[in-house]
Amino acid sequence: MDMAFLLAESRETPMHVGTLALFRLPDGADEQEFLAEQLAILRSPTEWRRPFGHRLEKRRLGTDYHWVPDDRLDVDYHVRHSALPKPGRYRELFVLASRLHQTLLDRHRPLWEAHLIEGLQGRQFAAYAKVHHAGIDGAGGMRVASSMLTPDPDARIGYSPFSMEAHQVAMAARPERPPEPPGERELRAVAEVLRQSFGVSKNVFDRLRIYARSRIQREAEGLTTAWASSPVTSFSSKVTGARRFVAQSYSLPRMKAVAKALRGTLNDVLLAVCGGALRKYLLSLGELPDAPLTAMTPVALQAKSEDGAGNALGALTANLATHLDDPAARFELTKASMDQGKSLLHDMTPREIELFTQLTQAPALLVAALGLGDRFPPYSTVISNVPGPREVSYWNGARLDGMYPVSAVYHGFAMNITVMSNADQLDFGVTACRESVPSCQRIIDHLEDALVELEDVAGL
Repeated sequence: MDMAFLLAESRETPMHVGTLALFRLPDGADEQEFLAEQLAILRSPTEWRRPFGHRLEKRRLGTDYHWVPDDRLDVDYHVRHSALPKPGRYRELFVLASRLHQTLLDRHRPLWEAHLIEGLQGRQFAAYAKVHHAGIDGAGGMRVASSMLTPDPDARIGYSPFSMEAHQVAMAARPERPPEPPGERELRAVAEVLRQSFGVSKNVFDRLRIYARSRIQREAEGLTTAWASSPVTSFSSKVTGARRFVAQSYSLPRMKAVAKALRGTLNDVLLAVCGGALRKYLLSLGELPDAPLTAMTPVALQAKSEDGAGNALGALTANLATHLDDPAARFELTKASMDQGKSLLHDMTPREIELFTQLTQAPALLVAALGLGDRFPPYSTVISNVPGPREVSYWNGARLDGMYPVSAVYHGFAMNITVMSNADQLDFGVTACRESVPSCQRIIDHLEDALVELEDVAGL
């Protein structure tokens, strides 16, 4: 999967992911002095955690890559200071984030950048960072961000989140497991790895059979698969290199109340709200298709390596039921598709889920690498839900007001919605191709309207 992100990258499809974090200065702090201190901390590591201190190196005659330490890392190139004309509004901040996000990362250097942005009104400042998707996934990025955050407004962290020190502190905080000699379970795991190295395990094979049968039957309800329904819309077009990013926060208790009333999960509500918003957006353009939109929804697995570099993801396909006018019916169909997908993965190990995902999503990665996603779109969009801080957090006294994911879009799915939980709110980040998805800021308003519809259905 990491390799696929490298192969699929082009000027039109940069394969990095990012975060735009919004902070409020501590009471009484001087903005220039405070930001200078934080910049010095971000630039301070003498030993960097992977992938921040590593660059890509080709091997096997240029057909493969691996990470090697970069002994000539130019920290001022990677950690930058930017400013908006005061008083900067969120609109100008999102325009700047869009511009920063649309440029390719230099493969001769470690594949990341970080920007501290001053000039916002209300004593706020922002931090934008992007990392190549081959080096990190959403959960890994959250682990890096959490190493600079604390629930204590008086606490001070003097090491950079990009440092090995931050990684070692995070590892030390994990509960210790006493060493045990290998037993029958470990020996069975070794045998399973060997079987999977030379073939497909019975568990994965059984799930592939169910998946294939669902693709052939294409039932109106139940398991949704890639390519089962990929109607032509603005979202399924080719993309250019220009990006548009917009963001908004919503109440987490508000979403949970809907989930409880409708007997679904928080993720079911998020998907239904996004589906309702996309339906309204396409109606406004006069291009709502008869077939429902679908969304690839990543499933986080255990980390591949101790440093959390790379991707540890599975994937399901959700039916967004955009062809239905009734919000209650849309919710039930979306929930049913996710229930079927989760039952498919229920008793599979993380390794089996990863293998299953590679086999079922390989065509999607292939068409992305070949630039054919607009001709053979496997799904309409990507909607991700990433767990974030569980309580109000601070960075050296600066309160975190919002943490908005900035994701990647590709040919065939020109818009991505990623949601991150943050204390008692949900921070939505909408990333789209500027030309393929015009006026994507309307989706923010449509998200609110779709949530109100579900609250009416729930009797709230």
